[in-house]
Amino acid sequence: MNYEYYNPRKAALGAARELLTGAAKSAMSAGTLPEAELPDFIVEIPGDVKNGDIASNLAMAGARAFHRAPRQIAQAIVDRLDLTGSPFDRVEIAGPGFINLFLGQAWFTDVLRAACSVAEYGRTRTGEGKRYNVEFVSANPTGPMHMGNARGGALGDCLAACLDWAGYDVTREFYINDAGNQIQKFGKSLAIRYLQLYKGEEAVPLPEECYQGADIVERAKEFAAVHGDSFVDRDFEELKQALIDDALPKNIAGLQRDLGKYRIEYDVWFHESDLHKSGAVDEVIRLLMDKGACYRAEDGAIMYRSAQYAARYGVANRKKTDDGSEEEAKDEVLVRANGIPTYFAADIAYHYNKLKVRGFDRAIDVWGADHHGHVARMKGAMDAVGLDGSRLDVVLMQMVNLMRDGKPVRMSKRTGKAITLTDLLDEVPIDSARFFFNQRESSSTLDFDLDLAVRNDSENPVYYVQYAHARICSVLKKLESEGITFAGADAVDAAVLTDPTEQALLRMLSAFPAEIAAAAEKYDPARITRFVIDLATGFHRFYNACRILDAEPAVQQARIALCLAVRGVIRNVLTMFKVTVPESM
Repeated sequence: MNYEYYNPRKAALGAARELLTGAAKSAMSAGTLPEAELPDFIVEIPGDVKNGDIASNLAMAGARAFHRAPRQIAQAIVDRLDLTGSPFDRVEIAGPGFINLFLGQAWFTDVLRAACSVAEYGRTRTGEGKRYNVEFVSANPTGPMHMGNARGGALGDCLAACLDWAGYDVTREFYINDAGNQIQKFGKSLAIRYLQLYKGEEAVPLPEECYQGADIVERAKEFAAVHGDSFVDRDFEELKQALIDDALPKNIAGLQRDLGKYRIEYDVWFHESDLHKSGAVDEVIRLLMDKGACYRAEDGAIMYRSAQYAARYGVANRKKTDDGSEEEAKDEVLVRANGIPTYFAADIAYHYNKLKVRGFDRAIDVWGADHHGHVARMKGAMDAVGLDGSRLDVVLMQMVNLMRDGKPVRMSKRTGKAITLTDLLDEVPIDSARFFFNQRESSSTLDFDLDLAVRNDSENPVYYVQYAHARICSVLKKLESEGITFAGADAVDAAVLTDPTEQALLRMLSAFPAEIAAAAEKYDPARITRFVIDLATGFHRFYNACRILDAEPAVQQARIALCLAVRGVIRNVLTMFKVTVPESM
């Protein structure tokens, strides 16, 4: 059997559906069930496998169509079931008419052989090569990255990895907001800080709306170190632009450097400014005008009928205000009366570029939860430009609480401001940062325990998983030193693995490809982190319960295969998520 891209659970569920469908049709042909259209029915893996490995409600779902009691229907179907050559070795009828199928040892042997012999066991073709764009972090290049960016980086990168392993063609993308109001504010902040170096803060006060960070002062000093006071008497707009041209590339390079340190490599760094330079923003505005989605106001501004298009995605003609009250949702400005497009216009053009110009099947954006109100607007805007807004998915991410000694950590010792990504990576191992940020689903607030992240013991979940891998490496080296070698996957028989800890590991191994497919489908890579912690726990229990060195030869070979399989899956998860895979600890 070829085990490449093997998904045991999907294969078993598919086989069960095919068997049940065939048996029901056979029962109709034999006259034990009346002729009827086969109803929709569920085939699933129950929570408690004592009641069967796969359960189906076919008999209950068919009660109306067949005009029989569910147990009678179930009996008629079971009587026509031929399990020969199938993954199952027996079937039972339970309760009101559930049909429960039990997997045979041949299936468990296939799981073990696949997991111990296929290097990238877990990969599937679920995605069928569909092209997905995952855009994440996309921090403004006007300052350092914060904790939200740290979580978004781990979440987006690990989600992209799950999609890739599930068979999607994935592009990781960073959208550089290098145009618009924030860049003008960036330039103004730099210019004032530069002038303060020569005229003093009292002579040139920094307005509250400007960026206040120490990084702005540093960039101004760097510019002054090269140009001295030669720009002090220049036109303010000229000074502003000169500082933007000097500081912005440095900040973008800093983002790339810091994210690289965080083990994130992007396929595309997309510049917002390119949309403006290429005319793409103007083009999408003309398109919206032509489709009647926009109109020109009395003052010359171009307005977009936002509420009309967002309504499909759960936003009605009323919206919440900051104080919790409701007001009528108004049309939105796309181009100001002075002819300058808004950020929203560029955002529409950007997503149009992803879905139409570059032709991605789906665009996935990872945003902070504070952007929840923008989701329906963007999806609606894709409908307005003639695309399907459901091809845009947004993963909303809740905030991070940094904790030390059980208490929140608010400030950075170095800057007195919010702790940045670089502050965090100076304090905790990158392995811990990436693993911890991916332990909870994005919709949950995350408490990041700084004390736990630096511990080198089993309380630290990433250490715990890494130790399981290192322990298996140690076991295999010990066996090798005793002259015991693995005879190969083809010689393995899972039937000899009868201990409950062995059975538990086999079931977990069988679930791995399906878990990756589910993580990709649900945009929840945290389920893989939880899975590998459970797998490590399962291995430690097996290690304490079962001997390998002095086991009978057939059992010994099967247990070696089990060790190889678990080691391979742990390695694959850690490698996917760019976490170190140690062979000794």
